[in-house]
Amino acid sequence: MSVARVTELSAVSETSFEDAIQQGVTRATSTLRGVEGAWIKDMNVLISDGNIKGYKVNMEVTFVLEDS
Repeated sequence: MSVARVTELSAVSETSFEDAIQQGVTRATSTLRGVEGAWIKDMNVLISDGNIKGYKVNMEVTFVLEDS
């Protein structure tokens, strides 16, 4: 039997939502073992002076816990 855990994280990109997602996944897989998937909960843009300054995603990442 496998046991999984879900952790929430946010990532921001100046380029696109896709880049923000990739940055979040890259960060998650560099610090967590057994990452199996991600669910994008929310996407929004950061605006300053009427211009888009960033693309932000909030995601939940699922990873399998290792047996001790």
